[in-house]
Amino acid sequence: MKKETLMIGGIPATEIAAEFGTPVYVYDGSRIVQQYHRLKNAFPGVKVSLHYALKALNNVNVLKLLKREGAGLDAVSLQEVLLGLRAGFEPSQIMYTPNCVDFEEIQEAIKLGVHINIDNISILEQFGHQYHGSVPCCIRLNPHIMAGGNSNISVGHIDSKFGISIYQLRHVLRVVQNHGIRVNGLHMHTGSDILDAEVFLRGAELLFEAAVEFPDLEFMDFGSGFKVAYKDGDIVTDIEDTGARISKAFKEFCASYGRELELWFEPGKFLVSESGFLLVKANVIKQTTSTVFIGVDSGQNHLIRPMFYDAYHHIVNTSNPSGTPRLYSVVGYICETDTLGYDRKIAEVREGDILAIYNAGAYGFTMSNNYNARYRPAEVLVLDGKAHLIRRRETFEDLIRNEIEIL
Repeated sequence: MKKETLMIGGIPATEIAAEFGTPVYVYDGSRIVQQYHRLKNAFPGVKVSLHYALKALNNVNVLKLLKREGAGLDAVSLQEVLLGLRAGFEPSQIMYTPNCVDFEEIQEAIKLGVHINIDNISILEQFGHQYHGSVPCCIRLNPHIMAGGNSNISVGHIDSKFGISIYQLRHVLRVVQNHGIRVNGLHMHTGSDILDAEVFLRGAELLFEAAVEFPDLEFMDFGSGFKVAYKDGDIVTDIEDTGARISKAFKEFCASYGRELELWFEPGKFLVSESGFLLVKANVIKQTTSTVFIGVDSGQNHLIRPMFYDAYHHIVNTSNPSGTPRLYSVVGYICETDTLGYDRKIAEVREGDILAIYNAGAYGFTMSNNYNARYRPAEVLVLDGKAHLIRRRETFEDLIRNEIEIL
């Protein structure tokens, strides 16, 4: 059976690779928009606000695309705040949720006018002493719930550095009352790859119990972590079921609280992961005594997730999609163990073929680096049937731009 070549936003992946070279990140803008509205519509009967977690993918064009659809932003650094403002977001549309930063960074964010989310009692005390209730804040609580099964992506468990322990609530309340802090939101984020509503609902019950102590709430932020598929047969979050169950619980809480609050989420991976592909070229086919390697013109310097998280990314041969499937390990050109895919059945690969690595939209380019003095790749956004270069490939001048020679 003949297999068709991969199309990205209606354009053959091979044509994109030929026009822009490899390696190159390619994003299907229509897929991002589709995911945004699917999630937005999954919460019936409540005021839901989606704040895109731009740490997943922060190109200004992607930010503008989501802004056009009505998204806000979740920023975890002052620099991400500045990226959001550059993309045209109003300060009121940006939630700033740092951890382990100097108080001066929080002061800079306050000057910019964004929402402030505090996850440390020491910082909360400094905040209260400095602003005496003149600036509202959100408080991030750690519900001590394990989500996702991987400690690198689960951030709400008891050993996590994120958030203020739910068991420290009494201490938080004393700080709030003594400093007259106006708390306008409560926040939790348990991590990534959450499969069903139960994790959110367990955390929600803890937030609802805490919320009665804060009379000035305007919103509650449940973070995100909705799981997407990385391979055929993957179990994914049932967004519609999850949304319906969370909405029901939230409406019941608002009725008991006495007024309608906004329900916030911070999706990142869910919005952009499946839109993205990393196109790479097969440099060499190398057979050893035990393995046939495809050595490509990329590596963990461009896509670190397989090595860092043991993440699976589907890989296909776009140049020879109907070729006889053969067993390969796909490896990069970095001087480290650098495996992008181990023991994969891929249509027969010839040197020069273009491979596509799926689910590369989230935590791909933003986690890329210059290890081995390699350049970071170009980025392309496909919109309305046209491929647009949205970040040029780095050059040697980019690599040495900030060096200062003293010898």
